[in-house]
Amino acid sequence: MKIGYFIKKQALKGEARIETLLSELSAGGASIYEILTRECVQPNTDMVLSFGGDGTFLSAAHRVSEAGIPILGVNFGRMGFLAANFAEVTAEAILSGRWSVEELDMLQVSCYGVDIPDYWPYAVNELSLHRSTAEMLGVDVEIDGSPLPTYWGDGLLVATGAGSTAYNLSAGGPICLPSAPVRMITPVAPHNLNLRPLVVPGNAEIMLRGRSRSGKMILSQDNRSYIIPSAALVRVGTAPFPLRRVSLGKSNFIDALKSRFFWGQDVRNTVE
Repeated sequence: MKIGYFIKKQALKGEARIETLLSELSAGGASIYEILTRECVQPNTDMVLSFGGDGTFLSAAHRVSEAGIPILGVNFGRMGFLAANFAEVTAEAILSGRWSVEELDMLQVSCYGVDIPDYWPYAVNELSLHRSTAEMLGVDVEIDGSPLPTYWGDGLLVATGAGSTAYNLSAGGPICLPSAPVRMITPVAPHNLNLRPLVVPGNAEIMLRGRSRSGKMILSQDNRSYIIPSAALVRVGTAPFPLRRVSLGKSNFIDALKSRFFWGQDVRNTVE
Protein backbone atom coordinates (compact mmCIF):
# COMPACT_ATOMS: atom_id res chain seq x y z
CA MET A 1 0.00 0.00 0.00
CA LYS A 2 1.38 3.41 -0.98
CA ILE A 3 0.40 6.33 1.26
CA GLY A 4 1.30 9.99 0.84
CA TYR A 5 0.96 12.55 3.59
CA PHE A 6 0.58 16.33 3.64
CA ILE A 7 1.46 18.75 6.45
CA LYS A 8 0.73 22.46 6.00
CA LYS A 9 1.88 23.86 9.34
CA GLN A 10 5.61 23.53 9.86
CA ALA A 11 5.07 23.37 13.63
CA LEU A 12 3.49 19.93 13.19
CA LYS A 13 6.53 18.42 11.49
CA GLY A 14 8.21 16.03 13.90
CA GLU A 15 5.11 15.91 16.12
CA ALA A 16 5.29 12.68 18.16
CA ARG A 17 1.81 11.41 17.28
CA ILE A 18 2.43 11.90 13.58
CA GLU A 19 5.82 10.18 13.72
CA THR A 20 4.29 7.27 15.63
CA LEU A 21 1.45 6.91 13.14
CA LEU A 22 3.81 6.93 10.14
CA SER A 23 6.12 4.41 11.84
CA GLU A 24 3.18 2.09 12.52
CA LEU A 25 2.10 2.27 8.88
CA SER A 26 5.64 1.57 7.67
CA ALA A 27 5.95 -1.37 10.06
CA GLY A 28 2.67 -2.70 8.66
CA GLY A 29 4.13 -2.76 5.13
CA ALA A 30 2.97 0.60 3.77
CA SER A 31 5.22 2.75 1.59
CA ILE A 32 5.17 6.32 2.94
CA TYR A 33 6.18 9.59 1.26
CA GLU A 34 5.52 13.32 1.77
CA ILE A 35 3.53 15.48 -0.65
CA LEU A 36 4.46 19.14 -1.00
CA THR A 37 2.97 20.06 -4.39
CA ARG A 38 0.78 18.42 -7.02
CA GLU A 39 3.96 17.46 -8.87
CA CYS A 40 5.07 15.39 -5.85
CA VAL A 41 2.15 12.95 -6.15
CA GLN A 42 3.46 9.52 -7.08
CA PRO A 43 1.65 7.07 -9.38
CA ASN A 44 -0.42 4.31 -7.76
CA THR A 45 -0.88 6.22 -4.49
CA ASP A 46 -3.69 4.52 -2.57
CA MET A 47 -4.41 7.25 -0.01
CA VAL A 48 -3.22 10.62 1.26
CA LEU A 49 -3.17 11.56 4.95
CA SER A 50 -3.81 15.22 5.77
CA PHE A 51 -2.36 16.24 9.16
CA GLY A 52 -4.00 19.39 10.53
CA GLY A 53 -7.47 20.91 10.47
CA ASP A 54 -10.06 21.42 7.77
CA GLY A 55 -7.94 24.12 6.11
CA THR A 56 -5.10 21.65 5.69
CA PHE A 57 -7.55 19.09 4.30
CA LEU A 58 -8.65 21.64 1.67
CA SER A 59 -5.02 22.28 0.72
CA ALA A 60 -4.47 18.53 0.37
CA ALA A 61 -7.56 18.32 -1.86
CA HIS A 62 -6.05 21.05 -4.03
CA ARG A 63 -3.05 18.80 -4.59
CA VAL A 64 -4.54 15.33 -5.06
CA SER A 65 -8.33 15.33 -5.66
CA GLU A 66 -7.97 15.76 -9.43
CA ALA A 67 -5.96 12.53 -9.49
CA GLY A 68 -8.82 10.68 -7.76
CA ILE A 69 -6.77 9.81 -4.66
CA PRO A 70 -8.79 9.42 -1.44
CA ILE A 71 -7.90 11.79 1.41
CA LEU A 72 -8.03 10.92 5.09
CA GLY A 73 -8.04 13.91 7.44
CA VAL A 74 -6.20 13.39 10.74
CA ASN A 75 -7.31 16.09 13.15
CA PHE A 76 -4.66 18.38 14.64
CA GLY A 77 -6.90 21.43 14.30
CA ARG A 78 -10.10 22.52 16.02
CA MET A 79 -13.53 21.70 14.49
CA GLY A 80 -12.57 18.90 12.16
CA PHE A 81 -15.58 18.22 9.94
CA LEU A 82 -13.39 17.17 7.02
CA ALA A 83 -10.38 16.24 9.19
CA ALA A 84 -12.37 14.22 11.71
CA ASN A 85 -10.06 11.32 12.65
CA PHE A 86 -7.68 10.90 15.58
CA ALA A 87 -4.03 9.94 15.09
CA GLU A 88 -4.07 7.29 17.82
CA VAL A 89 -6.50 4.99 15.94
CA THR A 90 -5.69 5.81 12.32
CA ALA A 91 -2.85 3.39 11.55
CA GLU A 92 -4.63 0.31 12.94
CA ALA A 93 -7.84 1.18 11.08
CA ILE A 94 -6.00 1.62 7.76
CA LEU A 95 -3.94 -1.56 8.07
CA SER A 96 -6.96 -3.65 9.09
CA GLY A 97 -9.06 -2.31 6.21
CA ARG A 98 -11.66 -0.63 8.45
CA TRP A 99 -12.13 2.33 6.17
CA SER A 100 -14.38 3.38 3.31
CA VAL A 101 -14.46 6.14 0.71
CA GLU A 102 -17.32 8.58 0.20
CA GLU A 103 -17.54 10.78 -2.88
CA LEU A 104 -18.58 14.41 -2.50
CA ASP A 105 -19.45 16.95 -5.19
CA MET A 106 -17.00 19.75 -5.87
CA LEU A 107 -17.58 23.10 -7.58
CA GLN A 108 -16.04 24.07 -10.89
CA VAL A 109 -15.58 27.83 -11.20
CA SER A 110 -14.92 29.63 -14.49
CA CYS A 111 -14.06 33.34 -14.67
CA TYR A 112 -14.63 34.72 -18.15
CA GLY A 113 -12.34 37.47 -19.41
CA VAL A 114 -10.04 37.23 -16.36
CA ASP A 115 -6.48 35.90 -16.41
CA ILE A 116 -5.57 34.47 -12.98
CA PRO A 117 -2.05 32.93 -12.79
CA ASP A 118 -1.86 29.39 -11.35
CA TYR A 119 -5.65 29.27 -11.07
CA TRP A 120 -7.16 25.95 -9.92
CA PRO A 121 -10.87 26.12 -10.87
CA TYR A 122 -12.32 23.81 -8.23
CA ALA A 123 -13.64 24.17 -4.67
CA VAL A 124 -14.67 21.66 -2.00
CA ASN A 125 -16.65 23.92 0.35
CA GLU A 126 -17.63 27.11 -1.40
CA LEU A 127 -17.01 29.94 -3.79
CA SER A 128 -17.59 33.48 -2.53
CA LEU A 129 -17.59 36.96 -4.01
CA HIS A 130 -16.73 39.65 -1.47
CA ARG A 131 -16.33 43.42 -1.47
CA SER A 132 -12.71 44.58 -1.69
CA THR A 133 -13.30 48.10 -0.34
CA ALA A 134 -15.67 49.84 2.09
CA GLU A 135 -18.48 50.11 -0.48
CA MET A 136 -21.20 47.48 -0.68
CA LEU A 137 -20.98 44.86 -3.39
CA GLY A 138 -23.98 44.05 -5.55
CA VAL A 139 -24.11 40.54 -7.00
CA ASP A 140 -26.36 39.66 -9.93
CA VAL A 141 -27.30 35.98 -9.98
CA GLU A 142 -28.81 33.78 -12.70
CA ILE A 143 -29.88 30.19 -12.11
CA ASP A 144 -30.23 28.19 -15.32
CA GLY A 145 -30.76 31.48 -17.15
CA SER A 146 -33.39 32.87 -14.75
CA PRO A 147 -32.23 36.10 -13.01
CA LEU A 148 -32.69 36.75 -9.30
CA PRO A 149 -32.93 40.23 -7.76
CA THR A 150 -29.51 41.75 -7.09
CA TYR A 151 -27.99 40.87 -3.70
CA TRP A 152 -26.45 43.92 -1.96
CA GLY A 153 -24.12 43.61 1.02
CA ASP A 154 -20.64 42.32 1.82
CA GLY A 155 -20.92 39.57 -0.77
CA LEU A 156 -22.44 36.23 -1.72
CA LEU A 157 -21.35 32.60 -1.50
CA VAL A 158 -22.27 29.36 -3.23
CA ALA A 159 -21.68 26.30 -1.04
CA THR A 160 -21.76 22.54 -1.53
CA GLY A 161 -23.35 20.11 0.91
CA ALA A 162 -19.89 19.46 2.34
CA GLY A 163 -19.41 23.20 2.79
CA SER A 164 -22.71 23.89 4.56
CA THR A 165 -20.98 23.87 7.98
CA ALA A 166 -18.20 26.23 6.86
CA TYR A 167 -18.58 29.85 5.65
CA ASN A 168 -22.20 29.14 4.73
CA LEU A 169 -23.07 28.41 8.37
CA SER A 170 -21.38 31.63 9.56
CA ALA A 171 -23.41 33.61 7.02
CA GLY A 172 -26.70 32.12 8.26
CA GLY A 173 -27.18 29.54 5.53
CA PRO A 174 -28.84 26.13 5.97
CA ILE A 175 -27.03 23.00 7.13
CA CYS A 176 -27.13 20.03 4.75
CA LEU A 177 -25.77 16.51 4.87
CA PRO A 178 -22.41 16.49 3.04
CA SER A 179 -23.71 14.08 0.40
CA ALA A 180 -26.80 16.21 -0.42
CA PRO A 181 -26.72 17.02 -4.19
CA VAL A 182 -27.55 20.71 -3.73
CA ARG A 183 -26.02 24.18 -3.78
CA MET A 184 -26.70 26.89 -1.22
CA ILE A 185 -26.70 30.51 -2.39
CA THR A 186 -26.18 32.57 0.77
CA PRO A 187 -25.74 36.35 1.07
CA VAL A 188 -23.01 37.71 3.34
CA ALA A 189 -24.23 40.57 5.59
CA PRO A 190 -27.05 41.40 3.16
CA HIS A 191 -28.56 44.87 2.97
CA ASN A 192 -31.82 43.39 1.62
CA LEU A 193 -34.40 42.41 4.24
CA ASN A 194 -36.34 40.28 1.77
CA LEU A 195 -33.58 38.21 0.13
CA ARG A 196 -32.78 35.01 2.00
CA PRO A 197 -30.47 32.00 1.41
CA LEU A 198 -31.65 29.79 -1.43
CA VAL A 199 -31.13 26.05 -2.00
CA VAL A 200 -30.92 24.95 -5.64
CA PRO A 201 -30.24 21.60 -7.37
CA GLY A 202 -26.63 20.54 -7.59
CA ASN A 203 -26.72 20.40 -11.40
CA ALA A 204 -27.94 24.00 -11.76
CA GLU A 205 -25.78 26.43 -13.73
CA ILE A 206 -25.17 29.50 -11.59
CA MET A 207 -23.89 32.71 -13.18
CA LEU A 208 -22.61 35.61 -11.03
CA ARG A 209 -21.55 39.16 -11.82
CA GLY A 210 -20.60 41.89 -9.36
CA ARG A 211 -21.43 45.58 -9.14
CA SER A 212 -18.95 47.81 -7.30
CA ARG A 213 -17.93 51.45 -7.57
CA SER A 214 -14.33 50.36 -6.97
CA GLY A 215 -14.40 48.11 -10.03
CA LYS A 216 -12.94 45.23 -8.01
CA MET A 217 -14.07 42.34 -5.84
CA ILE A 218 -12.52 39.34 -4.08
CA LEU A 219 -13.11 35.88 -5.49
CA SER A 220 -12.47 33.16 -2.90
CA GLN A 221 -12.54 29.38 -3.36
CA ASP A 222 -12.12 27.49 -0.09
CA ASN A 223 -8.85 28.89 1.28
CA ARG A 224 -7.63 30.67 -1.88
CA SER A 225 -8.47 34.28 -2.81
CA TYR A 226 -7.98 36.47 -5.89
CA ILE A 227 -8.75 40.11 -6.79
CA ILE A 228 -10.80 40.25 -9.99
CA PRO A 229 -12.83 42.94 -11.80
CA SER A 230 -16.29 43.28 -10.27
CA ALA A 231 -17.86 43.10 -13.73
CA ALA A 232 -16.27 39.70 -14.44
CA LEU A 233 -18.70 36.91 -15.28
CA VAL A 234 -18.29 33.94 -12.92
CA ARG A 235 -19.86 30.57 -13.76
CA VAL A 236 -20.37 27.96 -11.04
CA GLY A 237 -20.99 24.36 -12.07
CA THR A 238 -20.07 20.87 -10.89
CA ALA A 239 -16.50 19.58 -11.16
CA PRO A 240 -15.99 16.60 -13.50
CA PHE A 241 -14.55 14.58 -10.59
CA PRO A 242 -15.60 14.21 -6.93
CA LEU A 243 -13.67 14.70 -3.73
CA ARG A 244 -12.90 11.22 -2.42
CA ARG A 245 -12.90 11.37 1.39
CA VAL A 246 -11.81 8.47 3.60
CA SER A 247 -13.92 7.60 6.64
CA LEU A 248 -12.79 5.29 9.41
CA GLY A 249 -15.58 3.02 10.64
CA LYS A 250 -19.03 4.56 10.43
CA SER A 251 -19.09 8.28 9.64
CA ASN A 252 -22.00 10.05 11.38
CA PHE A 253 -22.58 13.67 10.43
CA ILE A 254 -25.36 14.13 13.00
CA ASP A 255 -23.04 13.04 15.82
CA ALA A 256 -20.46 15.52 14.51
CA LEU A 257 -23.03 18.33 14.64
CA LYS A 258 -23.91 17.49 18.22
CA SER A 259 -20.32 17.17 19.44
CA ARG A 260 -18.83 20.18 17.59
CA PHE A 261 -21.73 22.67 17.54
CA PHE A 262 -23.69 21.39 20.55
CA TRP A 263 -26.60 20.97 18.14
CA GLY A 264 -29.96 21.03 19.95
CA GLN A 265 -28.38 21.35 23.38
CA ASP A 266 -31.23 22.22 25.74
CA VAL A 267 -31.68 21.74 29.46
CA ARG A 268 -35.06 20.13 28.69
CA ASN A 269 -33.28 17.33 26.79
CA THR A 270 -31.26 16.24 29.82
CA VAL A 271 -32.14 12.75 30.99
CA GLU A 272 -32.34 12.62 34.78
